[in-house]
Amino acid sequence: MKLSEHEKFLQMAIILASKSAKSGKGGPFGAVIVKDGKIVAKAHNTVTSSTDPTAHAEVNAIRKACKKLKDFQLDGCTIYASAEPCPMCLGAIYWARPKALYYAAEKNIAARAGFDDSFIYKELALSENKRKIKTHHLALKDASLPFKTWVSKKDKVEY
Repeated sequence: MKLSEHEKFLQMAIILASKSAKSGKGGPFGAVIVKDGKIVAKAHNTVTSSTDPTAHAEVNAIRKACKKLKDFQLDGCTIYASAEPCPMCLGAIYWARPKALYYAAEKNIAARAGFDDSFIYKELALSENKRKIKTHHLALKDASLPFKTWVSKKDKVEY
């Protein structure tokens, strides 16, 4: 049976994830970003080796792809992730604006291996005063100043 293009790139993400799991450089996650049938970037999770909690495979791949494409958006790109993206990665994917996302393992499989993001989804649904991380809003007089500056800026690059 011949693999489809999507299956081929997703299989690459799974191989990256498996290598990551064996290497001890990060968790068992991999991501491949493709544009016009060509690989733009690929990465695995490097959270522990880089001591960076945001160094998930998808975020690492997005950073590489944007740098290579010299753009902060991934127009026309497809992201292939070895597992269903966590809330942070999903947010990064939406901000990068690719045309599609494909993933292999569902989040319940990752959860059984110790990567359970359900608590984050639950926390997001709570009001700030009920979250585990104490969150405080301080209404400073100048809080809206950066946004007023942005709105009035004539030469801004919108995103």
